Formats: sequence, C-alpha cells, structure tokens
Amino acid sequence: MTVTPEEPELFRRAVASLSSVRPRPEIELGDVRAPQRLAPWAYAVSAEVSGPAGELASGRLVLLHDPDGEQAWAGVLRLVVYVRAEVDVELATDPLLPEVGWSWLTDALESCGATHTSLGGTVTRTSSARFGDIAGPARTDDLELRASWTALDAELAAHGEAFCELMASTVGLPPVGVTLFGQRNGISARAQRRYDTTTY
Repeated sequence: MTVTPEEPELFRRAVASLSSVRPRPEIELGDVRAPQRLAPWAYAVSAEVSGPAGELASGRLVLLHDPDGEQAWAGVLRLVVYVRAEVDVELATDPLLPEVGWSWLTDALESCGATHTSLGGTVTRTSSARFGDIAGPARTDDLELRASWTALDAELAAHGEAFCELMASTVGLPPVGVTLFGQRNGISARAQRRYDTTTY
C-alpha cells in the first residue's frame, strides 16, 4: 500500500481498512492500478479464485473518494466491483441466472454487515463458440457482474470481506467450515450449491 502525504485522512483510513482483509486460502488478492479519472482519489484490489469443480473467476474492487461528494453517490466513498466468472452450461442457460448472480452480491453485503446505500449494477451472461483452427474449448459461458455502492464511513473491512464472499460464491466454494460431499446426478459442484442454497 503506497500512501502520499497529500491523501485525505478519510481516504487513508478507508484504504487501511480494506487492506486489513485476509481472504480464505482459495482467494488471491493483489493491489492493482486504480482508474485515475473516476474520482480525485482511488485505490483498487484484484482477486483470483478457483472453485471445487475447476471454475475460475477474477474480480476487482475499486474504492473511489471525492472529498466534495458526488450527487449520484449520496456520499464521499464509493465502492465499485467487477467480477467475471466461468459458468457451466446448466447455469448459463438458466433464465434465473442474472437474479442469482445479483443475490450473490446482496447476500454477501448483508452477511458481512457492510452497511451501504445507493447500490446498483448489472449482471450479464455471455456465450462464445470457437470455430475452425482456434485453440481453446468449443464453447465458453461467462457471467459478468458490475456494481457500485456508497459506504457510510471509512471502516471498509466488511466491504472487503463481502467482496471475497462474492468471489467465493461465483465459483461455488462452500462457506468456510462447510465441505461439499461430491456431486449428485451429474450436477457440477457449483450448480449443486446454487440449487441447495437459493430460494425461489
């Protein structure tokens, strides 16, 4: 974490709080260059994670700070998240996938106690097919989640923990302390967890 003397104290405390998060072993966090034009002050962290059935996901959490505030933010600290994850065909073709993907974020924020306001975002699913002499699988399906919300204060550890929980959910990792007992009826580990834990 690099901090310069010019940075506002509130931003320093927010960055320190986010940096204090220690993810579960399956999740690898790292500092990355933050976007420079979204706010006067910004900090970003990346995440990589693999699931029990080999699914991969990558993500980024960006902290934005504008001491003068932004009307759309309804505050001075804004968190922006982007997650891209592989999904199996069964999940990719489920019409409820966008709602389920969004619930991964809202449930993570709630369970971690990350108090916030002005939450909004999108969930997009994409499918790609390869033809001819192109390396890689014949078909890939992905889910992309983009969202942002306003933190109520600089104590952002819970928001960082929610980000880690979101990453875990996207690849089907069970909650810490819970073990998946294999797959049932050919359903992948992540699909099995999704059907076990989602209420319609």
